[in-house]
Amino acid sequence: MISHYKYKKKVYFSKMHGLKNDFMVIDCINQNFCPSSLIIKELSNRYTGIGFDQLLIVEKTENPLYDFNYRIFNSNGNEVEQCGNGARCFGLFVILKKLTNKKRILVKTKTRSLIIELMSNNMIKVNMKEPNFQIHNLYLSENVEYKNFSIKLLNKSLICSIVSIGNPHCVIKVQSINNAPVNIISHQIKKNKVFSHGINIGFMEIINKNYIKLRVHERDVGETQSCGSGACAAVSIGIAQNILSNIVEVDLLGGKLIIEWEGFGQPLYMTGPAEHVYDGYIYI
Repeated sequence: MISHYKYKKKVYFSKMHGLKNDFMVIDCINQNFCPSSLIIKELSNRYTGIGFDQLLIVEKTENPLYDFNYRIFNSNGNEVEQCGNGARCFGLFVILKKLTNKKRILVKTKTRSLIIELMSNNMIKVNMKEPNFQIHNLYLSENVEYKNFSIKLLNKSLICSIVSIGNPHCVIKVQSINNAPVNIISHQIKKNKVFSHGINIGFMEIINKNYIKLRVHERDVGETQSCGSGACAAVSIGIAQNILSNIVEVDLLGGKLIIEWEGFGQPLYMTGPAEHVYDGYIYI
C-alpha cells in the first residue's frame, strides 16, 4: 500500500497569537516552503486546516542591514504589507527558535522596516515607523486628506480618516463600539471605488485622551479579535487631530496595547504581548 504522505512534504510550524489575533508561523530559513494562494486557503481553514488570521513567513535577507525578511499572507492567500500583532509574534518566534540571540532585531516587510524588541514577560515593543497620512498615491484612487474625508454610505455621509502604517487604514469615530454596525459599514466601505486596493477599517470609541476602545474589520479577513496596525492607525489619527495624548491604551476585543507617538517626524511605538501556543507539522 502506498503511503498517503509519500509524495508530500513535511512542514514544521508554530501556532501563535497576539491578543487572540492568531497566526501560523513558518521558518523558511531552515526548510523550504512555497506559499501559494490555494495552500494558504487550505491551511487557514479552521475546520480542515490549522486555522489562522494570517500566515507569517520568516526568511533570510540578502541585505546586511536587516536581520530577517518578514512576509505576511491573509487567510485568503493575498500577501499584505503589514501586521502589527504578527510583528510581535515574529519577534518572539525567532528568539524561541534560536534563529537569533538578539533581543532587538531589524526586519524588512513588503513596504517598510520594523524594529522589534523583546521586553520582559513576552512583552514586545515594535518601532512601527512614522504614520503616513499622504497615501492617496499608494492606495486610493482619489486625492483625500486624513482630517476631512467623507464618503456616501447608505444615502448618508460618513466621516472617516485614512492613514498608512505600512498598510492602509480607514478610522471611524463612533459613540459606542458595542452598538456600531461594524460589519454593515465595513462591507459597504469595501465596495467604494475610492479604496481601489482594499482597506482595513477601525471603529474607535474615545473614552478619554489616554484610553480608547477599538474594533477592526481587516482587509480580506473580516473582524478580528485585535489588530496591532489598526490600533496604531487609530491612535495616530487621534493624536494628529489633537484629541488623544501621546501615550494611549487601546482596548481591543482580544486585549490591550500601548501605543506611543510624539507626533509628526517621529516614529510610533506599539507594545503588547505575544504568545506561543504550540508547535506542529503538517504534510503539504
